[in-house]
Amino acid sequence: MLKKFFILIIFFNSLLYSETLSQIDTKFKSAKMSYLRAVLNNNKSDEIKYLKHLVRYGERLRLDTKRYEKELKKHNQPVIKKQVTKKKYSPIKSKTYSIQSVTADENSIRIDFNRYVTKKDLKFFELKYKTLNKDIFDIKGRFKDAKPTKLRINGINKITISQYKYNTLRISLSHKFDLSTYYIINRKSIIIKINKLKKDQKKSKTTLSKNSAKFVSPSLNNHNKKRVIVIDAGHGGKDVGAVGPKKRYEKNAVLKVSKYLYQTLRLRGYKVYLTRTSDRFIKVHNRTKLTNSKKADIFISVHANAAPKKRVTKARGIETFFLSPARTARAKRVAASENKSDMRKMSYSSKNSFLTVLNQSKITQSNKLAIDIQQNILNSVRSRHKDVVDGGVREGPFWVLVGAQMPSILVEVGYISHPTESKRLYSTYYQKLLAKGIANGVDSYFSKNR
Repeated sequence: MLKKFFILIIFFNSLLYSETLSQIDTKFKSAKMSYLRAVLNNNKSDEIKYLKHLVRYGERLRLDTKRYEKELKKHNQPVIKKQVTKKKYSPIKSKTYSIQSVTADENSIRIDFNRYVTKKDLKFFELKYKTLNKDIFDIKGRFKDAKPTKLRINGINKITISQYKYNTLRISLSHKFDLSTYYIINRKSIIIKINKLKKDQKKSKTTLSKNSAKFVSPSLNNHNKKRVIVIDAGHGGKDVGAVGPKKRYEKNAVLKVSKYLYQTLRLRGYKVYLTRTSDRFIKVHNRTKLTNSKKADIFISVHANAAPKKRVTKARGIETFFLSPARTARAKRVAASENKSDMRKMSYSSKNSFLTVLNQSKITQSNKLAIDIQQNILNSVRSRHKDVVDGGVREGPFWVLVGAQMPSILVEVGYISHPTESKRLYSTYYQKLLAKGIANGVDSYFSKNR
C-alpha cells in the first residue's frame, strides 16, 4: 500500500513539472514578442526587462540564451562606462546640458544627446585660409565637458571642440586639403563622417557649397568596402505591380529608385548588386537566391503601395516592413498585394507558423534596419516636401524576404494610387531624394552594427 502511495506522489509530481515547463515555454514566447515590440517602439527599459525574462526562462528551458545575454550587455555597457569615468568628466543628464558625450574613432565623430535631434540642430560652413581649410559644425546644445575633451583622427591636422555660445557647441576640423564630410542624424545622435585621406593626395581646388557636408559620400570608406548590399526592384515584366493615374506602373518607378540607390551606395564604397536592371520578370525565390549567393549583409526590396478606389485620395505615405507574421489588418493587406506574383500553396496560419520558426534569428536586426531607413527616408524627402506622411515601421509576411539569410526589409516608397504621390514617384528629383534617404539609413544602420 505504501509503495502505491509513493508511486502516486511521483506521478503527480511529474505531471506538475510538465505543466510548469509548458507554462515557462509560454512565458518565454510571450517575452520574445514583447521584446520585439519594445525594439520596434524604441523602448529601452522594456527591451532590458524582456531580455532578462528571455534569459531567465530560456535557461530554465535549457535553451541557448547567448544572443539575449549579448544584447543585454550592449544595453549595460554605457552604464558601466559612466561609472568608471564618474570621478573625472561625467556628463550630467539634465535640461542644462543636452549633450552627453562627444567621441572620435578612425574616421568619424559621434555626438550623443539626452534628447531627439533633427537637421535643425546642426549648421555647417567652411572657412578657407591660404594654407588651411576648415569645416565647421555648429551644434545646438550644451556640453559640460567641452573644454577637457580632446579629439584626434589620423590624417586630419587639428580638431577643436568648444562651447562657442551658451547653447552652441562648435566642432572645427582643420586640414591643408578640402575634406569630404557628411553627417548622419539618428534619433539621439549626430555622427560626422570624414572621408579618409590618401597620403599622396594633392591639394583640391574644388570649392564646396555651403551645405556640402550633408551626406557627401565617402567612396574610399574602408568599412563600407566590406559591406555587400542587394537591392531588389519589385515586380517587372509581365508583373506591373500597382497601377496609378495615367498608367503609371509601380515596376517602372521602383526600378528608377533602385538604380539611383545603387549608384549612391556604390559612390559611398559599398559593394552593391541589383536583382534586375531592366523591365523583366524574376520569380521571388530567384531574387533571394541571388542575394544569398552574393553573401549580402543586407537585402532591400523597393516597392510602391496602392489603395482601393474609394481611398485613393486619402491613403498616402512611406512605410518600411520587416519580415514577421502580420499583426495589423493594414500590414496583411499590403503583404497580400505584394505576394501575388509568388504565392505559395499554404494556408494563412501555416504561413505564419513557418515565418515564426524560420526568421526569429534575424528579425531583430531587420527591425533595426527598417527603423533606420524609415527615419532617414523621411528626413530626405521632407527637406523638399513637408507633407510626406510617416506610415511607420511595420511587420509583414512578405515572401520576397523569406529566403534571404540576412537582415531584410521591404520599403513602400509611397502610394502610386495617390494623385500627388504618383507624380512624385515618376519625378527624377523625388526618386533621387528617396534613394539618398535609403542610403543614409544604410549608413546609420552600419555605423551602429559594425
